[in-house]
Amino acid sequence: MRTVLAGGDLFNSHDGTIRRGDIAIDGERIVEVGIGLDGDASVDCSGLTLLPGLFDCHVHMAFSGDLDWVRGLQRGFSYQFFEAAQNLRRTLDIGITTVRDAGFADIGVKQAIEDGLVEGPRLRIAVTILSQTGGHADGMMPCGVDINPPPYPGMPSGVVDGTESVRARTREILRAGADHIKIASSGGVLSPTSDPRLAQFLPDEIEEIVAVARAAGTYVMAHAQSSAGIKNALRAGVRSIEHGVYLDDEAIELLLAEDVWLVPTLMAPRGVLDAIERGEQMPDRVVQKASEVAGAHMESVRRAVAAGVRIAMGTDTGVTPHGDNLRELALMADAGMSAPAVLQSTTLEAARLMRLDDELGSLEVGKRADVVAVAGDALSFDDLRARITQVWKDGARLR
Repeated sequence: MRTVLAGGDLFNSHDGTIRRGDIAIDGERIVEVGIGLDGDASVDCSGLTLLPGLFDCHVHMAFSGDLDWVRGLQRGFSYQFFEAAQNLRRTLDIGITTVRDAGFADIGVKQAIEDGLVEGPRLRIAVTILSQTGGHADGMMPCGVDINPPPYPGMPSGVVDGTESVRARTREILRAGADHIKIASSGGVLSPTSDPRLAQFLPDEIEEIVAVARAAGTYVMAHAQSSAGIKNALRAGVRSIEHGVYLDDEAIELLLAEDVWLVPTLMAPRGVLDAIERGEQMPDRVVQKASEVAGAHMESVRRAVAAGVRIAMGTDTGVTPHGDNLRELALMADAGMSAPAVLQSTTLEAARLMRLDDELGSLEVGKRADVVAVAGDALSFDDLRARITQVWKDGARLR
């Protein structure tokens, strides 16, 4: 059946403009874009702006924004999967129809969406995070207790050292169904013993991981906060830098020269600080690191934006509550991006990063019918979540 979304304005994610237009949907695809279209059914979109389905290029669907480690340690192992179903629905409800999971959602979660067992955004998964011993994804505490969930079938351990071992482990992760590979090339805030100002993995280890990923037809995303960790990852050939907290001039030059995306996740350190204010229990060192990085993070992203670095929207949601993802858009604007550029980074640029731009990211004939209807000013982000009135994914209205 041909359904027309009629009478609204359309956001053009190629040039950032908004113009009057209708969209005709047949099955899962957009079949016509124009004015005065007709069809078997019509949905009145007067007063609404229609956006392509939104992207979030850095989420953790198996985490739920609860950073209180003591509370988490008291929950059963399978609790995470029931929370994931809730997280997926919350994400879809705010117009995010495609996400890139940055660790700990396995292939079963992806299959449950594809088979219609649960409703959620289109999901691309990293499975786990590759990290050196003592690195960002190593959960070993000083007392000798590992706070990470144990490996299980379909979820290999990500802690690994040496070129031969990282080659084999990367292949195990790909075998487990990973669509891309996630590494930690620096320390981070939430890891108990790592320093976000220091690099992790040696350059030859990162090069080996990138080579294995490329041989499998995919790419590497790098959690990279320290200047050295960012540059090691860029020289090795990763496709995106996540966070980019301590960007120096050379790192920005490399981002531009290698045409690599920065996924800022400006919400992440603020989310940790919010959790601390709520009284959630975290190690003292985590509290200290969160306070240290927030200011440097925003300044680094401002400099990257001013230099013309490619930006794709990502939030690190899971560190923050699911459903709050769109807070990132206002922070991106605060970092110097124009409002149209923010929406482009949340649609077509994100699709390009994820290699999905042939199917998604713009309202064009032949692309998948992922559409988000927004009341009021679509270029104002402070209350955007409250103004989303319709969400369409693959031609089906889900809200």
